[in-house]
Amino acid sequence: MFHPSLSEFDIIFAGGGTVACVVAGRLAAYDPSLRILILEAGQHSFNKAAHVQPYQYPNHQAPTSTTITFNIGNPSPSLNGRAPVVPCGRCVGGSSCVNFMAYTRAPASDFDDWGADGWESENLIPLMKKLETYEAQPDCPTHGYDGPIKVSSGGRKLDICDEFAHVGTTYHKRQYADDTDDLETCNTYSPWRKYIDGTTGRRSDAAHHYVYNQAHNPNLQIWDGKRVKRVIFENKRAVGVEFTNDSVSCPDADQLLSTVKASKLVVVSAGAFGSPGILERSGIGAEGVLKRCGIEQLVNLPGVGENYQDHNGGFLPYLVADEVVTMDRLWRGEESVVQENLAQWNSNGKSLIAQNGLDSKIKWRPDDEELKAMGSAFQPRWKEFFQDRPDKAVAIFCAIVGCSLASVLPPRNYITACYYTLYPASVGSVHINMTENGKERMDFTAGFLDDPSDIIPLGFGYKKTREIFRRMPSYRGEVTAGHPSFPEGSAAVCGEVSGPVDLNTPDIIYTAEDDEAINKYHRDHVQTTWHSLGTCAMKPEADQGVVDTRLNVYGVSNLKVADMSISPFNVGTNTYSTALVIGERAAMIIAADLGINCI
Repeated sequence: MFHPSLSEFDIIFAGGGTVACVVAGRLAAYDPSLRILILEAGQHSFNKAAHVQPYQYPNHQAPTSTTITFNIGNPSPSLNGRAPVVPCGRCVGGSSCVNFMAYTRAPASDFDDWGADGWESENLIPLMKKLETYEAQPDCPTHGYDGPIKVSSGGRKLDICDEFAHVGTTYHKRQYADDTDDLETCNTYSPWRKYIDGTTGRRSDAAHHYVYNQAHNPNLQIWDGKRVKRVIFENKRAVGVEFTNDSVSCPDADQLLSTVKASKLVVVSAGAFGSPGILERSGIGAEGVLKRCGIEQLVNLPGVGENYQDHNGGFLPYLVADEVVTMDRLWRGEESVVQENLAQWNSNGKSLIAQNGLDSKIKWRPDDEELKAMGSAFQPRWKEFFQDRPDKAVAIFCAIVGCSLASVLPPRNYITACYYTLYPASVGSVHINMTENGKERMDFTAGFLDDPSDIIPLGFGYKKTREIFRRMPSYRGEVTAGHPSFPEGSAAVCGEVSGPVDLNTPDIIYTAEDDEAINKYHRDHVQTTWHSLGTCAMKPEADQGVVDTRLNVYGVSNLKVADMSISPFNVGTNTYSTALVIGERAAMIIAADLGINCI
């Protein structure tokens, strides 16, 4: 699986992330004689502790990390001149091997809204069930119990999350349910399940559960450290790819170009950032983009790289009581704590090693009072998109039990308020461009907060999560440096306190100046939630589409795109679940095209 031996394959995947692993793995299982090659710029993730031990996920965000790519956007006035940074997975398995492992699923209506034949929820729900083993609860009709991807409650419960849910059901006056990922339930507090195997305590990713488990098949090959430059065509028919050694994964290797042939199909699967670039370098895209890069146009497809979408998030640290069990000591790397937890994890798959710090959440929609408090600027967006779609949440609110910055903060116990909006109105773009000295660079416009309605639910999210946190028994105040800078004398000024307020305490009253401070904070600090999508949209060609409903790239043959870039609209979920079902559907499509039985 790991060593080049064939010079020609039936199918080549340009990119080895989540969707590529799902599709390649399924096709190899359906027909082991298929010669399949995955080319991945990142390195192997096979059995590496950084990938399989769940608690280690914050390490992938370190500035020196090579397991993710830091995509730097253009400076934006909407972000007070800041250049946003959006990471994405960069290893075999892609983001499934580095993400937060948070199990959420989009409402079924999100897929129906795509308006794409064969991608309606009634066709996708059986695939959602097929891909998972839902260990958290038996006999749930929309969940699966015999799939490769394991979903559980993790290796140890974090009790402080019960405080979050209790305040949510009392002060916040919302209901509680054991499962809000049934594809319709909304506005209800619930446990937060995880992509963690409940028996082994290992991360449940696409690499290990779709391709690495087929190492016995010499026809399924993964070449790591190989960056695909472009697709090779003969008369607009994809016949192979051109690639080079990746400079990060293989710093000492030459950068000479190599080619490998595909007799049946090339699948571009490099994600929302990588896939449009491969297409554009192959001559597929908007005339203006290609011309400025000196690339001869093969197909005029102006939708390539457009329609970039993400979710916008705030992550704010709070102090909690000394006796509370959090992830902080592990994340600080306290050796005795790490070894104690590792010993248990190695023995039975339990302990905080098998935790991500996320045990409770709400997919939140504002009630009438909250909607009024959000003001008139959000009303048009509410009426246009949310009002008549009761299954669509505006944001997810949750508590991360610990602070991923624990290693640079004083050694205390922390909890992080997290809120992120699920359907921002703003869109951006991802293209290739050339620098003055003739080197290629990414031209990435994130679009964050460009639409004036997008900042409003973030402001409300800050206020509401703060009210929830300060009513939790373990609350001990805010980490001031991680919060808005309120004017001196304001009732909203942050700081350490001795304990919580009473459940019935009136909410903090924010002045216009306070609101200005919150807005400034969000423009200065709002960030991605690592859910990039949409840049090779599955739409009609006339509507800036890039692929049809069978994932064929318009204007050429034997070329498909399969990854989160095909999603035509945003989805109200952490996107790993969506990537998995895209992979399952893509495998069915390709199998049918090749006449392979996939039952």
